Amino acid sequence: MSAKQNEPAASSGELVPVKFSRLTRRGILLGLSLSQLITLAIGILSIVGALYAGGGLLLAYTAPVWVIAACLTWIPVAGRPAVEWLPVAVWWLWRTTGGQLLYRRRVVKPRPVGTLALPGDQARLREYTDPETEAGMIHDPTAGTLTVVCEVTHPAFVLLDPGEQERRVTSWGRVLATVCRSGRIATLQVLERTLPDSGTGLAEWWEAHGTADDSWAAQTYAELIDRAGPAGERHATTLSLALDMNASARQIRTAGGGLRGAAAVLRQEMNTLVAALRSADLLPSGWLSPGQIAVILRSAYDPAIAATLERHGQLGQSLATAGPVAVNESWARLRTDSAHHAVLWVSEWPRSLVYPGFLSPVLLSTGIQRSFSLLCTPMRSDQAARDIRKKKVEHISDQAQRAKIGQIEDAAQTAEYHDVLQQEADLTAGHGVLRYTGLIAVSAPTVEELDAGVAAIEQAAIQASCETRLLVGQQAAAFTAAALPLCRRI
Repeated sequence: MSAKQNEPAASSGELVPVKFSRLTRRGILLGLSLSQLITLAIGILSIVGALYAGGGLLLAYTAPVWVIAACLTWIPVAGRPAVEWLPVAVWWLWRTTGGQLLYRRRVVKPRPVGTLALPGDQARLREYTDPETEAGMIHDPTAGTLTVVCEVTHPAFVLLDPGEQERRVTSWGRVLATVCRSGRIATLQVLERTLPDSGTGLAEWWEAHGTADDSWAAQTYAELIDRAGPAGERHATTLSLALDMNASARQIRTAGGGLRGAAAVLRQEMNTLVAALRSADLLPSGWLSPGQIAVILRSAYDPAIAATLERHGQLGQSLATAGPVAVNESWARLRTDSAHHAVLWVSEWPRSLVYPGFLSPVLLSTGIQRSFSLLCTPMRSDQAARDIRKKKVEHISDQAQRAKIGQIEDAAQTAEYHDVLQQEADLTAGHGVLRYTGLIAVSAPTVEELDAGVAAIEQAAIQASCETRLLVGQQAAAFTAAALPLCRRI
């Protein structure tokens, strides 16, 4: 999913609706994807070969081949052609036979210094502490990225008046435009998650403003805060910035090379982002230290301990022990230390004009522990221009091919082509192009509560004019991208 990120004109006090580009569903030829064309070619070659070699009898013998090819090409399964499920199924079977669906912490064998105790391909991640800012940075040597995390506080958007909402949307657009112009950022992740409130905020407020005079009212109020605090719910928002070390190789060498040089280049992007956030009236609370990142990771895998970790600030602040003790992955869900998880993908953003705040039914859902992750991948201007030109050529070629065979152009194909033209006009006007990926991780202590939470989030997404799909066969990788502030991709 891609959408332009522009800088709207000055607000006149009224909200301006926005529109997302449609998810491209056009294939390589006549609406068929590459995998469909391959299976269709296999079926056609088997029929032609049988007719030339042995006639009708050999055609009957080869019937299983071309019948299966036709079924894989044309029969849909859960809204997708059956052949497109083959890579997912094969990868799942390979992981099943290889024992890749289970993870257990080796408590006796110590981990190498600087590594993260995370399952799967996250075991390759390395910890680095910036000597100047004391910020915790996560290095992925395989992907060539260096990631830093910042916590952001902000007022409730839905409670602001329309003029203030439009002003903040314009300011946020400038923040994203700043990220696009750099050319050195691999991913910007916005992670909004619900956490069980430990009651620390209420206790601090009562300590600062309350009157502890041993009266009946004061004692009752103190007991109420002590009991109701842990049962509450709060929202936390983080921004994660991933530096593309390959695209920044020259600047890194100039800064001294290695992780130290990469950290120096990333600091420049961090300062730019902080200035942009402050101009957008967002309050960055500082770049998180390795201990603070460890608490977020531990709370994601073990939600039951989240309130305790917040109450006791020194507990769990070690990346070497922040990962889960056990992980069991199944086809449609994930089981970690104290919770079951399921990850949904926002497969379709609103197709019509919507106003800012359209995601409020999802983000303001109560009684559900969930994490909403928005992965923003900026595209360089030259790369975006090449991609747009390629899409235009494909659309025009498909249109000409359909005209030759007498196939009618439908409205969806016309709308996709208009989206491409709009993106080209926005890029020409100097705006940036971002690819958005939305993921929702739902967590619950039992399978029954998880199913109820997933159903509630799916209904909330419908109210937000979005479509969601359960990411079956890849829940472990999807959970790391949806619930952890590490700019991970799936």
